[in-house]
Amino acid sequence: MARRRLTHLSSKRQPTMVDVGGKEVTHRVAVAEARVRLPREVARALRAAGHRTRKGPVFDTAIVAGVQAAKRTHELIPFCHPLGLENCQLQIEHRRAEEIVVRCEVSVHHRTGVEMEALTGAAVAALTIYDMCKALSHDIEIGSVRLLAKSGGRRRFNRSAAKRRP
Repeated sequence: MARRRLTHLSSKRQPTMVDVGGKEVTHRVAVAEARVRLPREVARALRAAGHRTRKGPVFDTAIVAGVQAAKRTHELIPFCHPLGLENCQLQIEHRRAEEIVVRCEVSVHHRTGVEMEALTGAAVAALTIYDMCKALSHDIEIGSVRLLAKSGGRRRFNRSAAKRRP
């Protein structure tokens, strides 16, 4: 296996954007998730209200925010290339009694991957849930923002089902 190196450092160890000009255009897909842990009373209140607060529909608003964030990732992360995303889908599920799972899938035909866009979409959707529920409690936690899978570039990645949480 070839030795891996940090790609955003030049030969002089200066920060740099990766030159993707010579890479092949392929269909690239990335899936990421973020988890939001709610205090028991907040989870109950949110479910009882149909996932709505005075600010509006929590999950619908978080989906819009996540898509918007994924599309603007290059404005937030310094060395991300601007991409015209072809697809961005967010699913939000109130799984366990006190946990919400946000999943973001992004795809594009391009020379560079969309992992950062998927991670940004999931993270901002989770932050939006926090924002819309913080009047109920500041003990809401956002955690485990992670890449689940990516394909289309030189390396594929797929977090094994055994490592995924239910």
